[in-house]
Amino acid sequence: MADDKLAELLKAQKSLTEWLEDIGHKDSGALRREDNEKRVRLKVLHDAIGMPFDEPVQFEAIAVSENSPEFQAYLKAHGDELCALRLLPKNPSLPKLRMRGKAVTAAVTWFFEQKIDATQYLADFVPHPPDYSWATIFVVNEHGIQGEIVYGSHAQLTQGFHDGPAPCVFRYDFRDWAILPANDEALAHLQSMVEHLHVADAAKQKQLSSKLGSTFTHDYLEGYFETADSSMGLWFIDYSPSLGTLYADLVVNTAATAGTALVHGQPGSTGSATGPVCIVNPDDISTDFPDGGVLVCSVTTPNYVPLMQKAAAIVTDQGGILSHAAIVARELGVPCVVGTGNATAVLKTGQFVRVDATSGDVFTA
Repeated sequence: MADDKLAELLKAQKSLTEWLEDIGHKDSGALRREDNEKRVRLKVLHDAIGMPFDEPVQFEAIAVSENSPEFQAYLKAHGDELCALRLLPKNPSLPKLRMRGKAVTAAVTWFFEQKIDATQYLADFVPHPPDYSWATIFVVNEHGIQGEIVYGSHAQLTQGFHDGPAPCVFRYDFRDWAILPANDEALAHLQSMVEHLHVADAAKQKQLSSKLGSTFTHDYLEGYFETADSSMGLWFIDYSPSLGTLYADLVVNTAATAGTALVHGQPGSTGSATGPVCIVNPDDISTDFPDGGVLVCSVTTPNYVPLMQKAAAIVTDQGGILSHAAIVARELGVPCVVGTGNATAVLKTGQFVRVDATSGDVFTA
């Protein structure tokens, strides 16, 4: 994907909680509050079991606005360093604002451009590495440890598109590992990474259950996780007990495609449906979409939500099993096949197809 197109798509994307708000999800408010507090939870895990995370330097936003002595000292020491700046609202009705990949001094300029009421926000300056190696997004539950890994930034997984080699899907059933396509280096990273989630000490489990409501299976911490690895080391960048429940039925498909399938991908939201193909270009998204059509596109962005709500099924070239769009499809109850690589090239508008989003296959109807 061309760099300018990737940048355009990244700019169009939203956080998962904003996607859920767009579809009127009943728990979007609670999930948004939980998202705003993820680094509080990660700090508890760091202190209790040594889990590495991207620990922010936090200020009251008013301290940034008024250039307090404490903030002046931070700016003098770290002004040239890359950061991600997150403005966290104290009032949950206010939006969370964020930017990443700029020097702290440039982030401060961005801060003043937001025109916020600084008394209503906290400002988290999060370290931002100049490079990335492995990134993961995964869920831990009674079915195992399942998700995706890619060589690059984690945004490629959460937002559902990549600018290099495609992600690998993986599953660990607490006995054996499966990873597709096979990648020994990725597997070694996964095996090392998940050890941070193994909590054999019953007292530690009780402590985390009391403080965070954490649950465990096979002595592994359950929930939804994101990680990023770089020259600055491995960081866990998200842990959400509640988001993990959105994936209770997730099963990574490691079976081969059916020989008669037109295209094959990964199940983003299981189920099946039949209907006419409607290929929708991201440059020409229209709400004039037929009820019961099969939405086929390169990758879904928030602009596609009205179409996703009308679609009988969704098939994408890119996207992952835990991407924000796949979660939205799952919450809408719409069968979704992601990461086919070639659906927009192989399928034709008006063609009747049957989407089997349990196997990840699309057939002629």
